[in-house]
Amino acid sequence: MSALEPGDEVLLARYRAGDGPAFEILYARHRLGLYRFLLGLSGKPELAEEVYQDTWLSLIRSTSQPQGRANFRTWLYQIARNRLIDYWRKHGIHNPLHDSYDEQAHAVIDEATDPEQLLSLSRDSQRLETALQNLPADQREVFLLRAHGNLDLAQIAMLIGAPLETVKSRLRYAQQKLRRLLAEEVLT
Repeated sequence: MSALEPGDEVLLARYRAGDGPAFEILYARHRLGLYRFLLGLSGKPELAEEVYQDTWLSLIRSTSQPQGRANFRTWLYQIARNRLIDYWRKHGIHNPLHDSYDEQAHAVIDEATDPEQLLSLSRDSQRLETALQNLPADQREVFLLRAHGNLDLAQIAMLIGAPLETVKSRLRYAQQKLRRLLAEEVLT
């Protein structure tokens, strides 16, 4: 987004005032990252698509705006996350985002390999998807919010309601495990 392009909050206000093309710009800016976040979190394309559509419909029907320190992107991802949790509850599925993880079970991995670069460079999306699904859900959520949501750690902490240090730990452990899993795939 250049300095000449309106921000997301401005576009939302314009859309709410009847400017349809403002919504089209918002949608184009956030559609891919939001879908990838939901797909990575749910692990099921049909569920990701359903929650994705429900998220945009919720935004369209809503008259509220991002509150407090939340920006549009954080607010949109919060809506998506809530819709996914609602789906799990409705269908009697245990919410994996509240699973704990073993902070002791990690290996020292080469820090030069950045999983976010691997994410964008990987030609084998199935291999990467398998590695992502092997992460504990709480780590996967933080990683996906960072990688696809392009949220900073403070925004992620606010969105998921966790302390900043917890978010940092989850991201670090997710990166380490992804490095290990992807390195193991290359070696086998």
